Amino acid sequence: MSAYKIAAVPGDGIGVEVIAAGVEVLQALSKKTGFQLDFKHFDWNSDNYLKNGYYIPEGGLEELKTFDAIFFGAVGALNVPDHISLWGLRLPICQGFDQYANVRPARVLPGVKSPLHNGDQIDWVVVRENSEGEYSGNGGRVHRGLPEEVATEVSIFTRAGVERIHRFAFELARSRPRKHLTMVTKSNAQRHGMVLWDEIFYEVAKDFPDVRIDKELVDAVTTRMVLKPSTLDVIVATNLHADILSDLAAALSGSLGIAPTANLNPSRQFPSMFEPIHGSAFDITGKGVANPIATFWTAAMMLEHLGENASAKQLMSAIEAVTESGLHTPDLGGTATTRQITDAVIALINR
Repeated sequence: MSAYKIAAVPGDGIGVEVIAAGVEVLQALSKKTGFQLDFKHFDWNSDNYLKNGYYIPEGGLEELKTFDAIFFGAVGALNVPDHISLWGLRLPICQGFDQYANVRPARVLPGVKSPLHNGDQIDWVVVRENSEGEYSGNGGRVHRGLPEEVATEVSIFTRAGVERIHRFAFELARSRPRKHLTMVTKSNAQRHGMVLWDEIFYEVAKDFPDVRIDKELVDAVTTRMVLKPSTLDVIVATNLHADILSDLAAALSGSLGIAPTANLNPSRQFPSMFEPIHGSAFDITGKGVANPIATFWTAAMMLEHLGENASAKQLMSAIEAVTESGLHTPDLGGTATTRQITDAVIALINR
């Protein structure tokens, strides 16, 4: 029997609720299909930050390195500035473990209504460069509080970082039926880093003659996602651009409550981290109505990464059967609770 060590980091808001649901579903699946998941829970959250002054305790990242994967909920609180919570928890893990490929699939699940009349044409994977670009953290502020105060935010594009994310995206596109990759850029206005981004894309493309490619400016691709969804397959974009585009992709697919994410370290030198896309969602925290589907789909991606492909498919089949049944949480127009969705998925797993 295969056994895996999983670090569960629920974090803040509905992250606590949906990670608990995800752990339940994964434990039911592991018992049914014959592998072992050993979870350890880490209470790294904003409450602890406010109490102790840190999100990750000393030695925390070193301990995380010993796990096979990280199952992450959300971070962010109303009483902690967003840049402190993000740089206090999620980004130190992503950057410290070189999880440079952020992968966000988007499609309309059975029984889910897209705001687009042709939403059934959505079948995308957004590949986000996850280690540098606009979120590198390079910059600073000087003359604070004075009239001449200056703040700089420097986007970092390295040849190594850009090449590896393009190569990852090409490999992913090659593995899909349509073998189509759209590179998103803004090189018409950003004439240094983004021009390098473009140049390296076309250099890497020479190694993938079987993959059809095109280029789209980031503003133009938003209209294409809405008006011509069938023309897109795999999309590769920078840290900032893909962050925005993947939220749009989730909304067009029906709800942020169904959208999964994988933060991958493709070399497997460090553990990868798997998280639903929706964030802390404090407006519904504690109400028992958070949609756990994004977490379950994220769990399926984690199983695929661990090599448990048959179990991942079984979990996705259960997810799709539940959404198709019309059992939906309020974000999808229904009245079901987190508990009801979780119980329904577990019942299908155990059938």
